[in-house]
Amino acid sequence: MSKRDQQRQKKEAMQQAAVQREQSKKLFGKVALFGIVPVLAILVLYTLFTQGPIYSTVEIAENDHVRGRESNPVTIVVYADFQCPACATENATMTQLWPSIRDKAHLIFRHFPITAAHPHTWTASLYAEAASNQGKFWEMHDYLFATQSIWASLPSFAAEQEFESYALELNLDVDQMKLDMESDELISKVRNDQRSGNSSGVLSTPALFVNGKLLARPSRNRIVEAVEEAYADSAD
Repeated sequence: MSKRDQQRQKKEAMQQAAVQREQSKKLFGKVALFGIVPVLAILVLYTLFTQGPIYSTVEIAENDHVRGRESNPVTIVVYADFQCPACATENATMTQLWPSIRDKAHLIFRHFPITAAHPHTWTASLYAEAASNQGKFWEMHDYLFATQSIWASLPSFAAEQEFESYALELNLDVDQMKLDMESDELISKVRNDQRSGNSSGVLSTPALFVNGKLLARPSRNRIVEAVEEAYADSAD
């Protein structure tokens, strides 16, 4: 075989190898596509079907936490973050004025954890929900806000130890709480609260609505005035 024929055969072999590599790439791409698309579809469907319903600021969800008689005509909905200092202030204000409005209103608490700013707020919400499973939501809610200055600056493990100590003081079954905190139902509750807040236009916490109207700067006087006005409107 001449040298020219050898070069020609070598060139043809290189071209054939290049074609085979290209075909292999296309085949791999198709396999990857058919492998990934079903997985993505499953994830999307799982996300859609595991999301619970969301509720407006004039509705009461079956799993909402309500303080006061639901038959009272004024609905107060608070979206709050347990590690938010302004939320702790709002809660202290609401606690002080509640006796003066409790015959006219009912109060709904919904979670709105802003985890980018508050690293312990998600865990705090889970502890509150786990306490709710044992009938002590409001007790844990009040504990978390009252002690916020203690646990907010702690490392994560120390904050969880603090939360656990509150549970023990409330005579809760801590082992059961930890199991509940991993349940889809409990986690979905917090996520769906946040989704309902997003749907209602919540951008920051605390966000307080009185009969569906967002109340800016919810001071004691402004809350009382809004409740009185809503109560008067309900009587017309």
